Amino acid sequence: MKYRLYVDEVGNPDLKSSENEEHRFLSLTGVAFEIDYVSKVLFPELEKIKKHFFNSHPDDPIIFHRKEILKRKPPFSALKDQEVRERFNKTILDKLKSWEYTVFSVLIDKKEHDDRYATWKYDPYHYCQEILIERFRLFLNIKNQIGDIMFESRGGKEDTRLKRSYRKIMDAGTHNLSGADLDQHFTSKEVKVKPKSANVSGLQIADLIAHPARRWFYKN
Repeated sequence: MKYRLYVDEVGNPDLKSSENEEHRFLSLTGVAFEIDYVSKVLFPELEKIKKHFFNSHPDDPIIFHRKEILKRKPPFSALKDQEVRERFNKTILDKLKSWEYTVFSVLIDKKEHDDRYATWKYDPYHYCQEILIERFRLFLNIKNQIGDIMFESRGGKEDTRLKRSYRKIMDAGTHNLSGADLDQHFTSKEVKVKPKSANVSGLQIADLIAHPARRWFYKN
């Protein structure tokens, strides 16, 4: 079997913005699904939910995006009806409980990091990505399987930064794992990047979970 980690980013890596409480934290959340499970279970069940509640069509598929769902704007206007909203929320929560996947979430307090290190400072984004890769590698080792990682495209410089950071980790390794070790567990040195319009079900699940995962950190 092969696993894929679908990753969503919350926040930004800019240390200069860390004084602003709204931009103090950066987190990366990944959901690991077995590839065949995605095609046989996750994708068809997610599309069925979209069809049932929002009349999604294969030629013009609806893409789940947490922020748009919460605002109940088109194509999610049906959620303005409380009864429909309650049924939808229950359906999604029940599926999130029953689907077979594993969540990895990494968070860095940029302000604390900036205050602690006067001269040397780890790039927040690179740090979170490195830790996420380490955790996924340990997961693959336990499962005795291989895998890869996919991020949602943010376009231009953001995608370039992502790909450069990922390739650097895969070549040089992390503080705890060598590049050779990563080669044994990952099927590619290049990260996969897909636009939201690609309707990747794993990325949509990551999007739904990422913000709640970051809030969980605050409470713990």
